[in-house]
Amino acid sequence: MLIDLQRSLLLIVDMQERLLPALSGGGVALARAAFLIRAAKGMGSPILVSEHYADGIGRTSQMLLDVLPTECIMQKIHFSCLAEPNCSLRIAEARRKQILICGTETHVCVQQTALDLNDAGYETFVVADATASRHQEDKHLALERMRSAGVIIVSAEMVVFEWMRQGDIPRFREMLALIKER
Repeated sequence: MLIDLQRSLLLIVDMQERLLPALSGGGVALARAAFLIRAAKGMGSPILVSEHYADGIGRTSQMLLDVLPTECIMQKIHFSCLAEPNCSLRIAEARRKQILICGTETHVCVQQTALDLNDAGYETFVVADATASRHQEDKHLALERMRSAGVIIVSAEMVVFEWMRQGDIPRFREMLALIKER
């Protein structure tokens, strides 16, 4: 199954200022998430961003806030976005059946969100190179567990090429420049 631009939504989970420095690969995941946001905006995919307990963990990274519309931010306390009523409602209102997830931590909020979305019938994709955990082993085990549960594991570049589908679309050069920047 390919990712379809008209059916997909990008969900950024808890990429927050105070958490990112403590994560193995947090800087890489943040850069990949920013890349995906720029591509999603360029291609017209909706974006939602969760913040877990922002009073304690801080706001979304400024690097992402600089390229995000403020109306896409959702507050949550539950680890899973789908367990949080406001987040669940916002996801449902987007009317997209494919949810592309990136963020932190892979083995906590990303995993619980992905498994809940998958169980709820969404076509769920986790963008592995745009996720991070404190320990690489936790990330590895989470990706393995999600894959075995039917969640599709992809890379950021895979997402963009599947959104484009072909090389003669109007935004191809713009997206190719973005990919080469990475």
